[in-house]
Amino acid sequence: QVQLVESGGGLVQAGGSLRLSCAASGSIFSIASMRWYRQAPGKHRELVAAITSGGSTNYADSVKGRFTISRDNAKNTVYLQMNSLKPEDTAVYYCNAFHFLDFWGQGTQVTVSS
Repeated sequence: QVQLVESGGGLVQAGGSLRLSCAASGSIFSIASMRWYRQAPGKHRELVAAITSGGSTNYADSVKGRFTISRDNAKNTVYLQMNSLKPEDTAVYYCNAFHFLDFWGQGTQVTVSS
């Protein structure tokens, strides 16, 4: 079992920055692929960024060049640095761990005001 706890969400003005953190319990963190998803009101959940156990990353086109995903295996934590935030980035952001099974955090709200 893996438990994921997100933090770092909040209200920020357009152009600002936030850093989300996802702390994981469980022994599989270092070998799991970690992902950030988001879901805006009335929209489907979408993949924002992913990082493999080896550190390879990929991003949704809408956040490339603005968001950076990273992981610290010693701290069992994955991060999402979000810069140049836009109102359309407003959503609940979810941390996901995948290793044969999917594990989800409870989500953290990010609101970007114009």
